[in-house]
Amino acid sequence: MTKPKVHVYQPVDDTGESYRRMAEAGIEVFAPMRNYLDSANDREQVEVMFDAATTAAAGVANRTKRVTRKSMESAPQLRLIAKYTVGYDNVDLDAATEQGVLVVHSPTETNWGGVAEGTVANILAMLKKVRERDRHVKNGGWRDMKLQGVYLGARQIDDYPGITLGIIGLGRIGSRVADLFQPWRINIIAHDPFVDESKFVLHNARPVDLETLLRQSDVVTIHCNLTRATTGMISEAQLSLMKPNAIVVNAARGPIVDIDALFTALDRKQIGGAALDVLPDEPPDPQTPILGLDDRVMLSPHMISNNLRSGLTAAVPWVEKAIMDALRGEVPRHVVNPEVLPLWRERFGGKALI
Repeated sequence: MTKPKVHVYQPVDDTGESYRRMAEAGIEVFAPMRNYLDSANDREQVEVMFDAATTAAAGVANRTKRVTRKSMESAPQLRLIAKYTVGYDNVDLDAATEQGVLVVHSPTETNWGGVAEGTVANILAMLKKVRERDRHVKNGGWRDMKLQGVYLGARQIDDYPGITLGIIGLGRIGSRVADLFQPWRINIIAHDPFVDESKFVLHNARPVDLETLLRQSDVVTIHCNLTRATTGMISEAQLSLMKPNAIVVNAARGPIVDIDALFTALDRKQIGGAALDVLPDEPPDPQTPILGLDDRVMLSPHMISNNLRSGLTAAVPWVEKAIMDALRGEVPRHVVNPEVLPLWRERFGGKALI
């Protein structure tokens, strides 16, 4: 029997152990030993073209590799596309579903938990003026009223109400952000039309529509998936609803926020600031206007979840198992296009290749 083929783009397993185990199971694995971060500086997105004999594809770690309809048509026996990441917006889900291809992602706690922790750090850095105070002292300054921070939590002694945190997307990340802020006694509101009302109760967040969230929040933090509906979801009209001192935090996907509209709002001081781990074009062109702003914007290179003993390494066994399951004709966990399952089972269910 011909060996099934797996092509790993943007390898995450630096040890190669998962690839060796797959090879021992009778899988022909192509996995060049190049860490996914090494390719993070490729500005141009590359369309993946599979070998025609590929039966399962894995290891698509970030958005520089696009899995398109053409990609999937290049491998008629393709069963699975597995992502080492939580995000999967670089995969054409409609095409995958039409062609009977499973798409799975890896929502490991190290990944989504890291995003939540980084989000909290970014919010605190902005509100407490951490960067500004550090630079001021290093430049020879000392106390200055311009360096006053924001007190976050409600206080009983003087009835200070505390700030309002608005969370867009109450999935794994948004929920963890809400939980991490519980001890601060801040007011938490959230917008997510896709989760049950009980989840808002569980995480002590009041459900509101998007317009209400933007009007009431002192901090708006974005944790939804990138879809056609959410592309450009925060643009000029939405930014105009926000408080003059409010900040926007985006650790989801760059295209959710209209970067030109955000630059204009910051440049004209219509809102207070922004903390962005993601941008529409990554890495950004050096001439991108938002790079020229002062402390009103804080930027990081789309690696908010990349921490010591963390990052995407925890996803290696998840991807390995998903490949093994699919090649045995079994449905793996964490399928993001479940509507494909009837067609997939008809094509591949119970038809083992290993």
